[in-house]
Amino acid sequence: MPRPSPDPEEFDDVPPKPSKTRLKKESHDLQDLGLELEKLPPVRIRAIPMPENLCDAILELKRTKTHEGRRRQLQYVGKLMRGVDPEPLREALAALHLGSAKATLDLHRAERWRAELIASDDVLTRWVDEHPGTDVQQLRNLVRAARKDAAAAPEQRSAKGFRELFQFVRAALDAKARAEGGSDDDGEDGDD
Repeated sequence: MPRPSPDPEEFDDVPPKPSKTRLKKESHDLQDLGLELEKLPPVRIRAIPMPENLCDAILELKRTKTHEGRRRQLQYVGKLMRGVDPEPLREALAALHLGSAKATLDLHRAERWRAELIASDDVLTRWVDEHPGTDVQQLRNLVRAARKDAAAAPEQRSAKGFRELFQFVRAALDAKARAEGGSDDDGEDGDD
């Protein structure tokens, strides 16, 4: 005699149990997130809002050197992360990556200005138009010193002129960004 099939309305309120494959994938994703967090410096790890035991586990993972110890510690980090909403951690990590990408773009912009200033006097006029508070005499002296370095033989170059011009341009660009309210820096100073 066939078994009566259960009434489908009985199970409408019960969500389906997630498959083992999906649970494993989620666990591996959390472990990968833990590895991404582990790559950060300890100061940044502590700055991210997370439970203290998870923070300690990630810092311990950072200190662990043996393969088996790292594997076990990573599994422990994954276990702790299952009890935490991972989205704020992902958002904090993305914000840190975005901040470093923005800093890289700012450096490239300063390098581009430096190269253009060394190449042409017309760019100096454009710089002064875009940055009216600039000390023009100091900028001209720095450009002249950088051009002198560029014209010198390779073994006689000191690169001091290049470096000083770059620092001047970068400081002016940073000041302009702060004045416009577009600076989201975290107090780090990236000077050489």
